[in-house]
Amino acid sequence: MVVGDFPIETDTIVIGAGPGGYVAAIRAAQLGQKVTIVEKGELGGVCLNVGCIPSKALISASHRFHEAKNSEDIGIKAENVTLDFGKVQEWKSGVVNKLTGGVQGLLKGNKVDIVKGEAYFVDEHSIRVMDENSAQTYTFKNAIIATGSRPVEIPGFKYSKRVLDSTGAINLDELPKSLVVIGGGYIGVELGSAYANFGTEVTIIEGTKDILGGFEKQMTALVKRNLKKKNVNIVTNAEAKGVEETDEGVKVTYAAKGEEQTVEADYVLVTVGRKPNTDELGLEQVGVKIDDKGLIEVDKQRRSNVPSIFAIGDIVDGPKLAHKASYEGKIAAEVIAGQSSEVDYIGIPAVVFSEPELASVGYSEQQAKDEGIEIEAARFPFAANGRALALNETDGFVKLITRKEDGLIIGGQIAGANASDMIAEIGLAIEAGMTAEDVAMTIHAHPTLGEMTMEAAEVALGTPVHIMK
Repeated sequence: MVVGDFPIETDTIVIGAGPGGYVAAIRAAQLGQKVTIVEKGELGGVCLNVGCIPSKALISASHRFHEAKNSEDIGIKAENVTLDFGKVQEWKSGVVNKLTGGVQGLLKGNKVDIVKGEAYFVDEHSIRVMDENSAQTYTFKNAIIATGSRPVEIPGFKYSKRVLDSTGAINLDELPKSLVVIGGGYIGVELGSAYANFGTEVTIIEGTKDILGGFEKQMTALVKRNLKKKNVNIVTNAEAKGVEETDEGVKVTYAAKGEEQTVEADYVLVTVGRKPNTDELGLEQVGVKIDDKGLIEVDKQRRSNVPSIFAIGDIVDGPKLAHKASYEGKIAAEVIAGQSSEVDYIGIPAVVFSEPELASVGYSEQQAKDEGIEIEAARFPFAANGRALALNETDGFVKLITRKEDGLIIGGQIAGANASDMIAEIGLAIEAGMTAEDVAMTIHAHPTLGEMTMEAAEVALGTPVHIMK
């Protein structure tokens, strides 16, 4: 092993180049810091390489295929529609490569020094970076840890050729004829839906009473109805017990309704949560506090109990979302630069790329009631929107949660086509302190799905035009 003789000095060192880390590095560089970013894998982290981006590419391709085979109701009939799954995977990889290449260009363009290797803390102002051939010490004024998370492995389901985590599921060489999904959260539902669109026979086994916990029943009911149309079998209140694996497939055993049952498939996908990557950084060496879940304890500025060390993304408390990590990365970089920034999560949206899409931001009805806030909940249906009808996408609704005393928008939920894009307007309204009247008076283009946010605001004011009061 070749060992660096002298430490390399930098102002800010970022460990991890995912959507939290690379954004933090770029923002710190913009604010005048000399920045080094360390990544043991590929730039872009889980999200760009094996998570958010490739999974959404796969979902998009599945929609195209499903629509090509199922558009007779609008007068389009296609015969002999075929699927080249290898070509789908090739296209998906091309999307990933464009984005990861773009991240590298942005880091270099902002003069961020990119270092490959694994980082280990020596003390509160230095780390050791090691790869297969060398080791080098870096000293820093501040460090931002952005190492992300990895899939949880549950007892009886050791990852293998046939027992897959989400990374394995999006990188299959063949289209499975059948797939069992353990876990009905957003990853399980998204990938289960995608494979069902491709024609795979899918079974989803969920341990709680419903899929997509955290979203309102009004929303998840639409997703369940759509999954059942695709012949997806959903088993709730079930406990996955174990799997028998052969060269040809798997036999999954689960307990439901007091009985043990089995289901056979080509593969089983396990999506029951993620574990923070904080166990191999040497954090105990510098006394960084970690809770019993492996999460680093931080304040509102993302600073740990060691003043020079910050942490963001999946390794701190809160939802494991790429956009949360990016947001926190900017906050940490700004604090290091001397700004008085701190996190405020009220405007962070949650999105599921299911069918239909689900999106939520701010308070739900139940959350507001639990906090004793008097509210009005105003809904407008997709079925009453011209653009939704023209798209043949009439399932769903837009809902605004407003404070009763003054009409202030404090939350919103959307179930329906393009919910992932539409939720941004409600998030902006919350951040800007807007009222239902402000949104209702904003002229929206016609015919668009976005009009429904305006229409929901009119419902909140008691003056709806396109549905009866």
